[in-house]
Amino acid sequence: MDTTTSRGRDVAYQLHPFTNLGRHESEGPLVIARGKGVYVYDESGREYLEALAGLWCTALGFGENRLAEAAFRQLSRLPYYHQFGGKANDVAITLAERLVKLMPVPMSKVFFNNSGSEANESAVKLVWYYNNAKGRPRKKKIIARQRAYHGTTMVAASLTGLAASHRDFDLPIPQVRHTDCPYFYRYARPGESEEQFATRLAENLDAQIQREDPETVAAFIAEPVMGAGGVIVPPATYFEKIQAVLRTHDVLMIADEVICGFGRTGRMFGCETFGITPDIMTMAKAITSGYLPLSATVISEEIYRACVGQSEKLGVFAHGYTYTGHPAACAVALEVLDIFEERDLLGHVRRVGPILQDGVRKFAGHPLVGDVRGVGLVAGMELVPDKPGRGTFDPPGKAGALFVARAQANGLIVRNLQDTVALCPPLIISEGEIDELLRKFAKALEETAEELGRR
Repeated sequence: MDTTTSRGRDVAYQLHPFTNLGRHESEGPLVIARGKGVYVYDESGREYLEALAGLWCTALGFGENRLAEAAFRQLSRLPYYHQFGGKANDVAITLAERLVKLMPVPMSKVFFNNSGSEANESAVKLVWYYNNAKGRPRKKKIIARQRAYHGTTMVAASLTGLAASHRDFDLPIPQVRHTDCPYFYRYARPGESEEQFATRLAENLDAQIQREDPETVAAFIAEPVMGAGGVIVPPATYFEKIQAVLRTHDVLMIADEVICGFGRTGRMFGCETFGITPDIMTMAKAITSGYLPLSATVISEEIYRACVGQSEKLGVFAHGYTYTGHPAACAVALEVLDIFEERDLLGHVRRVGPILQDGVRKFAGHPLVGDVRGVGLVAGMELVPDKPGRGTFDPPGKAGALFVARAQANGLIVRNLQDTVALCPPLIISEGEIDELLRKFAKALEETAEELGRR
C-alpha cells in the first residue's frame, strides 16, 4: 500500500461523514499527520492554516503539551473508572463542580457524555423522564429549527433540521417538530427589520405550539449561533421573544452550546452573548479542545429533583455510558479551564474577534458575496451567483466546494456549508495569523470567481 501521499493511500475507512463520496473517492482524503498551534501538516509535510479548528473544536490549537501531559498524568494515576452503581471518580466530580460555577444561569448537576450528539440525546431523555415524573406523560414533543444541527445519533439527528441527516435514515422520530430558521438574509420579507422578523418567528412558534397542543410540547432546542446550518447569527430580539413564548406554554429551553460554548462568541457561553436563560445546556468540542471525547448535559435543580424522585420510585436511574465522566477526558477539560483563565482567552477573543469580523466583512462588496455574518471568532461568507436577486447556485454547494478546494490549494483549510464558507479558527489565533488567514481567503475568493466565470 502506498503510504507516501494522501492521494495514493488505499484508505480502509471509506465512509467520510458529510462528504460527496463520488467526488472524493477519486481524489482520496487529505491525510493530516501532525499539527502545531493554528497549523496542521499533511503526510508530505505541507502546511495549512486550520481555519475551522478541526470541526469547530480545537480552541487551544494543535500540540498543546499541557493537555497531553494532563491526560498522561491521569492515565498513569487512574486511567478509567465508571459512574454506575453509586460509583464515581474524583476528577469528574471536580470538573462538574467547576462547570456548574461557570454556568450563566443557576444550574444544579452535570451529566457527562462522549459527544455533542450524546449530550443532546441525554437532554431529550431527561426532558421525557422529567415530564413523566411530573405526571405529564403527553408532554414529549421537542421543537427544533430548520437548518439546525444537533448531532447524528437517533434523537440528535432527528432534532437536526437538515434533510441529508434524515434522508434514508428513516428520520426524524415522531416526537420531533421543526420551526422557522432565524435566517434573516434568506427568510426576511422585503423591508422587514430584524426585530420585525424576530416578532414574526416568535408568533409563528406560538401558533405552532398551540396547534400541537401545549400539553404535548416539552422543550425547544437551539444553538445560540447555528453552526453547520450556515453560521446563522440570530436577529436582534430573537431569543428574547422566543423565550417569552416558551414561558407562556411551560416549554423548557435547551441551549445547544456544542459550538458556541467556551469562548467562541467572546463570552464563555453563547447564552451570555444572546441573553438566553436555559433550563438545560449541552456542551462538547472545546470543553477538551477536541483532544479527547467529552461532552456534558447540565440541568437545573428542578429537573434534577424530579429525576431523583422518579428514580427512587423506579429503583434505578437507567441511563449512562461506559465512558461517562472518563477520568482522562475530565482531566484534560480541567486543564483547558485552567489555560482559559491563565491566558485570559476570553479577553483575547474580544480583542482579535473584531479583526476577523472586520476583515471578512471587507469581502461583502465582492460580486460573488451575498452575505457576511458572524460574532467573535466564528464567521460565514455566503456565495451567490446573482447578488442583487440573492440567487443560489445549481447544484447547491457548487461554489462553496470550489472555494474550499482553492483555499486548500493556497494552504488554508475552511469548510463549505453548501455555499456558505465557514471560519472558526482556534481561539489562540494571533493578529498576524488572522492577517495570513484573510490573505489566503482573499486569494481563494478571486480564484473561485475566476473559475466560475470560465464555466
